[in-house]
Amino acid sequence: MDGQPLDDLMIYRLGADHFLIVVNASNNDKIWAWLKAVRQRQVMIDPQRPWLTVDGADAFIMRDLRDRSVGDQMRVDLALQGPKSRDILLALDGLEEDKQAVAKLPWAAITTAHLGGFDLIISRTGYTGERTAYELFVHPDKAPALFKALVAHGATPCGLAARDSLRTEAGLPLYGHELAGPLNLNPADAGFANYVKLSKPFFVGRAANLAHERQRDAEVVRFRLDNKGARPPHQGDPLVDKRGRVVGVITSCSIDSEGYQLGQAYVKLDYAEEGTSLGVFAGSGKGRAILPETVRLGDKVTVPETATILSRFPKKK
Repeated sequence: MDGQPLDDLMIYRLGADHFLIVVNASNNDKIWAWLKAVRQRQVMIDPQRPWLTVDGADAFIMRDLRDRSVGDQMRVDLALQGPKSRDILLALDGLEEDKQAVAKLPWAAITTAHLGGFDLIISRTGYTGERTAYELFVHPDKAPALFKALVAHGATPCGLAARDSLRTEAGLPLYGHELAGPLNLNPADAGFANYVKLSKPFFVGRAANLAHERQRDAEVVRFRLDNKGARPPHQGDPLVDKRGRVVGVITSCSIDSEGYQLGQAYVKLDYAEEGTSLGVFAGSGKGRAILPETVRLGDKVTVPETATILSRFPKKK
């Protein structure tokens, strides 16, 4: 109701009345509880119309695909991302019709296929900024074998840190950083205002989003430190203008493909234009406050690293 996101998730349509919702693992229980409460009319979804409920709430079934009770329908997600991901995936044995269905998938589409002996739900999506990218939903008991098969065909195993650096460089938000989190950011704050259709007559949190949008004066941007060897900024570190006024705060940062510290920050709109130069007090949250009257010759004080605002998303090369 307050317009704050509970998660950034994907909803896939598998059939006319069959949907697959993929959430952040850490938010799974929270999202399940919210959907269940809405379905059972245990929560108020519109403070202006407290009697409002979801039409047909009794007509649909919710299943947690992590639960053993769903049997063969259980699923976990393996991400296969990058320019070679299609070739690696199609190198698995399978029927030509299944391979064609995968090969022709447009961005954000989903299909089912039997490849390499695995019963898969396959979406052409990902969280790395790559346009050739897939998420493979497989039974958890089969996931280790699928992982090994993909590696055998050329996939390189990567951990969460690699994913985080890629999504940061691509300008993609992460729940707890560019969405919700300590700054209570909504999708418009994160630079994704067009994902929230304020023209719709109703959605949960609409009134709060409208009110927030009328007074919003900041937005998430991408930035890069100008010096390669600079200290890495962390979530919560301030950005300042040339007069030393705080005009933004770091939300995420990682090393980009060229070795620079590249991140995202919530910045006042007056300073969000591409090419704007700002200062970043990297690691200031861990530093000791120094008052001007206590500074002595030889003391070491924190100075800002110079940073440049980039385009909201990487430009095609």
